[in-house]
Amino acid sequence: MTPEQLRALQAPLKDKYKKDAAAAMVTLHAHGALGENVSCNVETGQALVKAGLHPASGGTGELACSGNMLLEALVGCAGVTLNAVATAMGLTVRRGEVRAEGDLDFRGTLGVSRETPVGFRAIRLKFDLDTDATPEQVDKLVQLTERYCVVFQTLRNAPEIAVSANTISGN
Repeated sequence: MTPEQLRALQAPLKDKYKKDAAAAMVTLHAHGALGENVSCNVETGQALVKAGLHPASGGTGELACSGNMLLEALVGCAGVTLNAVATAMGLTVRRGEVRAEGDLDFRGTLGVSRETPVGFRAIRLKFDLDTDATPEQVDKLVQLTERYCVVFQTLRNAPEIAVSANTISGN
């Protein structure tokens, strides 16, 4: 895609959102159903993913780990965002790889230590790019990718989260 094609694709949306800020508010949805043996069947839009316990918390490794899925969402969002930003900047990226890794201390999630936080302690995002862009252009590309990547920004600036539960009858 050329920068002009991307601009042409996004220009009507940008104009619409400038005129009507409410039109830019979109609610995304995710759905899962509890499965057998401590699992959850997650609908991804492309396939059904069976999520289960990570081996460090008693899983077999046969089911997807939600922590890995979070990192995969970051990789997907960062990769798409970097690609879009590179296109908008007119930079050619012949090939690229995106990697994310995160450190978890499972003593927290297993309740072994109340002092140990539950969740990732650190996440590292890395891009390997085959490009002729200058180091300054690559720095700007990464800076703008961080700025516009929804998953990255959500992790960096945690949103308010509400949780609720309802009971349903088995009939």
